[in-house]
Amino acid sequence: MMSFHGHNSAMHSDELLAQVAALPALPGVYRYFDAADQLLYVGKARDLKKRVSSYFQKTHGGTRIGHMVASIARMETTVVRSEAEALLLENNLIKALGPKYNILFRDDKSYPYLKITGAGPTELSTSRQTAPSDFPRVAYYRGAVDKKHRYFGPFPNAWAVKESILLLQKVFRLRTCEDTVFMNRTRPCLLYQIKRCSGPCVHYIAPAEYAEDVRNAERFLDGETQLVLKGLEQRMMAHAEKLEFEQAAELRNQMGALSRVLHQQSVDTGSDKDADILAVKVQGGRACVNLAMVRGGRHLGDRPYFPSHVDDAVALQAAEAESDAQAAVPVEVQVLEAFIAQHYTGVPVPPLLITSEAVSKDLIAALSADSGQRVTSQHQPREQRRQWLEMAEKNAALQLARLLAEEGSQQARTRALVEALDLAPDALEQFRIECFDISHTAGEATQASCVVFQQHRMQSSEYRRFKIEGITGGDDYAAMRQVLTRRYAKFSPQAIAQAAAEAAEATEAGPQAEAPPPPSKARMPDLVLVDGGRGQVSMAREVFQNLGLDIGLIVGVEKGEGRKVGLEELVFADGRPKAQLARDSAALMLVAQIRDEAHRFAITGMRAARAKVRTGGSRIEEIPGIGPKRRARLLQRFGGVRGVAAASVDDIATVEGVSRELAERIYKALH
Repeated sequence: MMSFHGHNSAMHSDELLAQVAALPALPGVYRYFDAADQLLYVGKARDLKKRVSSYFQKTHGGTRIGHMVASIARMETTVVRSEAEALLLENNLIKALGPKYNILFRDDKSYPYLKITGAGPTELSTSRQTAPSDFPRVAYYRGAVDKKHRYFGPFPNAWAVKESILLLQKVFRLRTCEDTVFMNRTRPCLLYQIKRCSGPCVHYIAPAEYAEDVRNAERFLDGETQLVLKGLEQRMMAHAEKLEFEQAAELRNQMGALSRVLHQQSVDTGSDKDADILAVKVQGGRACVNLAMVRGGRHLGDRPYFPSHVDDAVALQAAEAESDAQAAVPVEVQVLEAFIAQHYTGVPVPPLLITSEAVSKDLIAALSADSGQRVTSQHQPREQRRQWLEMAEKNAALQLARLLAEEGSQQARTRALVEALDLAPDALEQFRIECFDISHTAGEATQASCVVFQQHRMQSSEYRRFKIEGITGGDDYAAMRQVLTRRYAKFSPQAIAQAAAEAAEATEAGPQAEAPPPPSKARMPDLVLVDGGRGQVSMAREVFQNLGLDIGLIVGVEKGEGRKVGLEELVFADGRPKAQLARDSAALMLVAQIRDEAHRFAITGMRAARAKVRTGGSRIEEIPGIGPKRRARLLQRFGGVRGVAAASVDDIATVEGVSRELAERIYKALH
């Protein structure tokens, strides 16, 4: 048996040291645990006996590795057949178990896909009665894929999917509406009028022609753009020969739209249909890996990943390299290899990886074996690939600089939530969240409250309360249906189309006609939070589907025990599995902050409603800028609502916290 000397061996049990001494000189994976059975570190070795022994033979002092070794209480090992197998097992364990001293990429997000529903009509009916399944719909999708529909992706973010859907609307005019909306149309919606849809809901296009557009859209997404253009040209010439000039002109316009898209996208017509570009940047103890995706020859955008435990893992790997008498691997390479090994576990891997650092050939070989297809990597590319890599490197540096500047700030919370839910706002400053809460007193005086978060803070001037009427007392689901319908009906495609039509009619009628109302500054939020679980989310989903709005905006906050922060789960309306953010997550902190503010606002509204019943009514709390504290001060100073109503503007302005402007607002509201 090998003997152990030095400071570290005295800290460990004879049983552990005997286990180390009995290890075989074979490739394998080892795992260290502390006294509380928390996983500290996962490592791989060509020679288990030599590598693990090195930890216990040396005195590491007060270094990071010394702290870890002193904490080891027990160990587990697994012998494998090859180094490649050890590499895959090591990173599967790191990804699944999250040890404290390994470079760890937390990827709790599922990738979005573009979905084309169904497979179109099986029999072309001559009847005018058509079903939604005769006209496949293009949609944003997350979750498990099935064989009933066609899926394209994965895409790096939601923005990339929505941009691709917009392209398909412009060029192929495929429908995006829900089946419930499709079945109840009697005239085409605004999308038809702006040439983003061919109007299948009102029989403006035959199923066979629509199916041809779907096939071309699928070819375009697969990167077969030249084939699509050639097919459109042949169809156009055939119509022209039959003197069907209107149909020929439509196809000519479609070709023009597709050509413009191809030009804007700078599509590479070479062999690079599918590739991932990976760039790494390390600074200030933090690291960023920027992943850009090319699919079907189109650059779809990128996505940053920020690993944890970088400093600890680098220190440990430097010690391991020293014990093996080898040069330490640069930190950038360690981070990039950790990302590749962890990220492509359970995620489709493209045939080409373009990397900012040269990565291990063994890693790429293991990736090929695991995925069942040949994967190659390129470190110093040329031409188009070089441009892609330079862009990814620049974005990695920008994302890391932003992270270092924002950490600990409210902006960091906003960005953390955007990244955790994989949203893609146009500008983080304008990212808008609306959160709803239902409250009532013993089933009576039901109210719904809406609070607004924008520009990294709560916007109290935009909070709203809704008096819920015409429902059974205590029916929170019916209350949620009513408030969401009232809040968002004006944003439905039908309402927008109607408003556009009314504005056009008013313009045609001349100056004598009543002028249309000025355009509203209101807009749909980027996220709708519902204080409740699956039931409330299902109700919100139903409302959004009926209005023709994006159900992907809806997220439910399912309460933890006693509303404790850290026990909440997020429930999604678009079919994604529930998500539980880490207790120390900045994203969770923001969700809890907004949820609690909605609850607070709802309770103050409920108390005000009770006070109204008792006092015969008061409009003070309905004045923007008057919260519970200012209301209490006003009532206390003037002896009640009537006293406030009898006071002058100058008198009201003497109350603490009431400016001259607010005093004038109060006076006008009460007179």
